[in-house]
Amino acid sequence: MNWISNYVRPKINAIFSKKDTPENLWIKCLECGMMLFHREVKDALHVCSGCGHHMQISPHERLVSLFDGGIYSAVESDDVLEDPLQFKDTKKYTDRLKDTRKITGEKDAMVISMGDIGKLKVTVAVQNFSFMGGSMGMAVGNNIIAGINNSLKYKTPFVLFAAAGGARMQESILSLMQMPRSIVAIQSLRESKLPYIVVLTNPTTGGVTASYAMLGDVTLAEPNALICFAGPRVIEQTIREKLPEGFQKSEYLLEHGMIDQVITRDKIKNELILLLHILMKKPRAIMGNIRKNEEKKPTVSE
Repeated sequence: MNWISNYVRPKINAIFSKKDTPENLWIKCLECGMMLFHREVKDALHVCSGCGHHMQISPHERLVSLFDGGIYSAVESDDVLEDPLQFKDTKKYTDRLKDTRKITGEKDAMVISMGDIGKLKVTVAVQNFSFMGGSMGMAVGNNIIAGINNSLKYKTPFVLFAAAGGARMQESILSLMQMPRSIVAIQSLRESKLPYIVVLTNPTTGGVTASYAMLGDVTLAEPNALICFAGPRVIEQTIREKLPEGFQKSEYLLEHGMIDQVITRDKIKNELILLLHILMKKPRAIMGNIRKNEEKKPTVSE
């Protein structure tokens, strides 16, 4: 044995054995542990084919799956003063915002868009849990106001997909003020007789649950979503008792009359089409693709 066999040969083998394989080709389901190919996950709208677990989905992917042809336009909101309290924990709030924006590609935790759903113009708000846990701050409040104002302007229904850990602690009382602010805005929808539908996703908690997330004319929820104000661990530690199985999950809330329906992600669009046409008193929507009539040759009448 010499330095060639001990060092050079292993080095050469290591170089040529490297595979040009992209990372993140496989995604592990956190519920059942099944390994899923990334394209399969994307085609299934980030729902596990093994156990049906609904994973996090980006706002863009959700909107593409929702709007006709995947076409929609963004609704802009007013900018807010960043870090008015000059908050700092382990990191400055401004630095935390900058890092999160770089990772997610979003300005804040909510995206507002408008497009057609079942040939009906709709304004849609989607919270992004990947952006600081979807926490509600002044920017989220401004987005809700902008979305509702857009609905009032164009006379469209307003659909909101909630996903949040609650109010954003870095904005303190300014964050909590978005609760009454959003409630007042939703009241203006009611006064204009425009539908407001909420879809609760995993998780929806804290101040978001205590305000706009539970005020829908119709409230839907994805399966096994955690929906609560205080989480089960906090409650158990407070009352020192074990909570019932599935407590605060969407199925439990449906059973106790807190929500109207639990629905899988792939069926949400068709359900929204049906509900929106009923609430807007439009002709009943026709589901599925309609074949075009074959062109008939013109005939000459005798």
